Amino acid sequence: MNYDQILCQRIQEVPPSGIRKFFDILEEMKDAISLGIGEPDFVTPWHIRDAGIYSLEKARTKYTSNAGLAELRREIASYMERRFQLKYDFASQIVVTVGGSEGIDLALRCLINPGDEVIVPVPSFVCYGPLTSMAGGTPVYVQTKNENQFRLMPEELKAAITPRTKALILPYPCNPTGGIMAQEDLEAIAEVLRGTDIMVISDEIYAELTYGQHHISMANLPDMYERTVIINGMSKSHAMTGWRMGYLCGPAPVVKQMLKLHQFSIMSAPTTSQYAAVEAMRNGDRDIQKMREEYDGRRRYLLEGLHRIGLPCFEPKGAFYVFPDIRGTGLSSDDFCERFLREERVAVIPGSAFGPGGEGFVRACYAASMKDIAEALTRLDNFLTNLKRKQSREQAG
Repeated sequence: MNYDQILCQRIQEVPPSGIRKFFDILEEMKDAISLGIGEPDFVTPWHIRDAGIYSLEKARTKYTSNAGLAELRREIASYMERRFQLKYDFASQIVVTVGGSEGIDLALRCLINPGDEVIVPVPSFVCYGPLTSMAGGTPVYVQTKNENQFRLMPEELKAAITPRTKALILPYPCNPTGGIMAQEDLEAIAEVLRGTDIMVISDEIYAELTYGQHHISMANLPDMYERTVIINGMSKSHAMTGWRMGYLCGPAPVVKQMLKLHQFSIMSAPTTSQYAAVEAMRNGDRDIQKMREEYDGRRRYLLEGLHRIGLPCFEPKGAFYVFPDIRGTGLSSDDFCERFLREERVAVIPGSAFGPGGEGFVRACYAASMKDIAEALTRLDNFLTNLKRKQSREQAG
């Protein structure tokens, strides 16, 4: 069998995630500290777990509506208005998805025709470019800059737009950088988009994890609501990664087509998870606040530690990542991470795994215990000290 000819060429041409290599090495090191996995270290709050358990006890194990439980969609609509001042009709503008990732895939496949271009600010989450390619589109990468705190600048967006541009991915708060877009930043982007038919796919999975200011969505801005599809979920905000609960909100004509694709490919999101999500949306605001405050303490501690040992890093104001600049070490991002893991048994992720513009940086996740963060900083200091000594000896020899 010639599998190269049998398999879809588009899928074969997409490289695997650059993150996996380090997770594979990490699996061999049982005593290593991981600041690599972008997952809350909190357990799903008990009242949410209890709602899922109760649904099983009551034998609520049938398919739900394709769009999701009406009760859940009503709670999502209430949550979006309460938390972000955005109004969506539960019946025609909201679909419950299998995590936020399915929502991104649905949006891209429903918007892209072969040859359409999608603008992807990078560094950013690893899925945007590959999913665009798999849908038959062409990702157009726009490299955001450290000096701009990795915000997308209007002149960068304008330069990337062509007659074939169909959509803009807006991945803020950003994984891996922790960068955010303030209202004035979004207004400048909106001004570039006005007068075009470019849609915005706004990945807001970290919307609840901002520090010092409230998250603003592109959909909050004048004339932007009708061109914005919001992707969100409970994974990061409510520590529900394994429940695979996401949702999308957007203009009814677009959501109608996304529901059709979801209907044929997924049927409906897991029923037990949906009942747990009802409780999360209805009574989870205090959980969000508690986790955000804890993350903020870790964020400030890790940032201070990086500055103390001499590794430059801008202040990230969203998500739960820092993105320090390691160019001064003379190592590539990949080499830095592999050596740090093997020599000091601490896992961080190379910035190069997150697209063009990430080289020279590494991502460290502070969704880990303060004890592990403190020990990781000690080991990082030791790694950098030993690296400088080795480099000095090599130069002297």
